[in-house]
Amino acid sequence: MQEFGQIIGHESIIQHLQNAIASHKVSHAYILHGEEGMGKKLLARTFAKTLQCEESGIISCNRCKSCMQSDTGNHPDIIWVTHEKISIGVEDIRVQLNADIQVKPYNSPYKIYIIDDADKLTEQAQNALLKTMEEPPEYAVILLLVSNISVILPTILSRCVVLNLKPVDKQAIKEFLMDQHQVPDYIAEVAASFSGGNVGKAIKYASSEDFEQMKGNVLHILKYIDDMELHEVISGLKMLTASKNNIEDYIDLMVLWYRDVLMFKATMDPDLLLYREELSFIINQANIRSYEGIEKIISAMEKAKIRLKANVNFDIAIELMLLTIKENSNG
Repeated sequence: MQEFGQIIGHESIIQHLQNAIASHKVSHAYILHGEEGMGKKLLARTFAKTLQCEESGIISCNRCKSCMQSDTGNHPDIIWVTHEKISIGVEDIRVQLNADIQVKPYNSPYKIYIIDDADKLTEQAQNALLKTMEEPPEYAVILLLVSNISVILPTILSRCVVLNLKPVDKQAIKEFLMDQHQVPDYIAEVAASFSGGNVGKAIKYASSEDFEQMKGNVLHILKYIDDMELHEVISGLKMLTASKNNIEDYIDLMVLWYRDVLMFKATMDPDLLLYREELSFIINQANIRSYEGIEKIISAMEKAKIRLKANVNFDIAIELMLLTIKENSNG
């Protein structure tokens, strides 16, 4: 059951959407932009459900037929655009959206299309979508859920209301984990700290039995990376990520390490660090690395995540990332 009051954080986005509903000024196209786990799907589902609710309020009633259909995922006028391949192709858009959007809603005020992973839209698919966005029917609302907004065409961006999801307050995440997921205090604290304001990540970390072990493995590489040969680092990381499924979690933990190094270099305050218990190693790395070098490393890690999402060769993506770390180990 989704309703705006149950969403943690994102207050300004919720207020924007509720104001649009209240003033009957709902846009034909929105982009919800934020990394995976930030709550894009939850916001989209809740907005769609509220728009279609028979009570026509800014909070869904959860009683009417429309709300019940929304909750079970069976609402005829809320359509999730699906795709079978790695990318979302032009045919997916033509068949599921362009052809269907001309048919009026069954029994709702709106016909809502939600495109998850919209950064996987090919350029052709985006151009096909653009044709519909240029002259949408009065009842149409299109929601694009995007992690990497740089791949969206400027012509599409200019026709959408772009809502950027911000990190959620750490204390709010900790309380949410304890109240809603019955997570013990200490684990909730650690998961919230390491989540970077991402509720989805916090839930994953809090419920993962091997999170502490994963953190330990990453630390072992990062603490000694300057003394290791590149091939040793590569084989070490490959061994850790044999499944390849959790490579992004490993990279996220590595990014947090270098953010700590950057933070300590700038403030010399150990209380601001996530990896406080590794202070001597962080001091050492802060001393030998330049601001520019650390920023290059963090940027290389973010690039590696984008490459892996785009299905670039796994080994190449990881080697390029590690090479940047090694190249910037001394300034």
